[in-house]
Amino acid sequence: MKRVTLEQLPSIVSSLPARPRVVVSGNFATPRTLLAAFDAAVPEYILHTLNAQPGLPDREGVVYETAFVGPGMRGAERLSYVPSRLSLLPVLYRSATPPDVVLLHASAPRHDTVSLGIEVNVLPAAIEAVRERGGLVIVASNPQMPYTYGDAQIYEHEIDYLIDIEEPLSTAAASTPDAISQQIGARIAEHIEDGSTLQLGIGSVPDAVLAALRERRGMRIWTEMFSDGILTLDQEGCFDPEIPLTSSFLFGSRDLYDFVNLNKRVHMLRTERTNDPAQIARQPKMTSVNAALQVDLYGQANASRIKGRIYSGFGGSTDFIVGALHSRGGSAYMALPSWHPRAGVSTIVPLITGPVTSFQHSAIVTEQGLARVFGNTQREQASQLIEKAAHPDARAELWEAAGEMGLVRDY
Repeated sequence: MKRVTLEQLPSIVSSLPARPRVVVSGNFATPRTLLAAFDAAVPEYILHTLNAQPGLPDREGVVYETAFVGPGMRGAERLSYVPSRLSLLPVLYRSATPPDVVLLHASAPRHDTVSLGIEVNVLPAAIEAVRERGGLVIVASNPQMPYTYGDAQIYEHEIDYLIDIEEPLSTAAASTPDAISQQIGARIAEHIEDGSTLQLGIGSVPDAVLAALRERRGMRIWTEMFSDGILTLDQEGCFDPEIPLTSSFLFGSRDLYDFVNLNKRVHMLRTERTNDPAQIARQPKMTSVNAALQVDLYGQANASRIKGRIYSGFGGSTDFIVGALHSRGGSAYMALPSWHPRAGVSTIVPLITGPVTSFQHSAIVTEQGLARVFGNTQREQASQLIEKAAHPDARAELWEAAGEMGLVRDY
């Protein structure tokens, strides 16, 4: 590892091939100072990152590439979407989308390591792939990044260049879930028992679920990401103290980042481990909660496209749905409001208008109720969805459609 300055970066990257592919820390850990310097030094490149947030370089010569579209890339003209489960993205790095350079946002050095802090995810696989092909690993070392353990720790010999920078980390302001999210969260929480393992993301529904679990005990976290919701539960003794809180990336308040800093109870693991359906299935009472845009009467969910146009992607939901269903006592919940207020339409539809993202969930949950899907006949599935999940204004039309689709009775 060689320590350099931002001013030296242009000469360092001058040896890269024409139009290199650069993998950058994604979600809420993008090294903005380092990326801006890279952008100024390289005329054309492919920018590959997950769940990109606003503020990325956006100009001719920069092509966006991702397997999960965030708001910073959504709707971009120069977007190349690569459909993939997150657990399989490391396979793509070794084959279809090999990186030429990896730009990382990490902690200040500690002994002979730095830590990827709040964003581990697919980055260890990207480091391995770029080193195999003789590419570059460049680290922005930021004292504001918390030092986390597990696969987050990167050794000096894995790094080509380290640049000291200081920039504030993105944080999330505390918010109260809206009324519909609270209803959905409460319905899901009713079915979560003591000793369950949780997979919850960021957003109103996950926050509402966690808020309703303060009386539970012996719970565990095995998830793709978590946020501030776990702090209150941890303070109230809801988690099994002997089991690590396992995640792949984080986003939340400075309090959350201070909590995970040098906390050996928190294990930040690479995506291939957190999102491996076989590993997920081994977790007791694995409870997966994910969101959808639409669900149809066959129980199929669309969580990735609106009117055929990519909105997000598979993400980790498919990995966790499969893993949870195979877990002893596990459940996979798909959550969504029953009515789309802007479009003025039902989110429970006869047949989804976009590609299927996932199917065969344990239950579909809206503010109207919880509709059991797994283990029921196709007629029972449709009936549950109409009677317990759909908005009352949509039920007559859905019953009519169910009849036309042959879902009224079984033979």
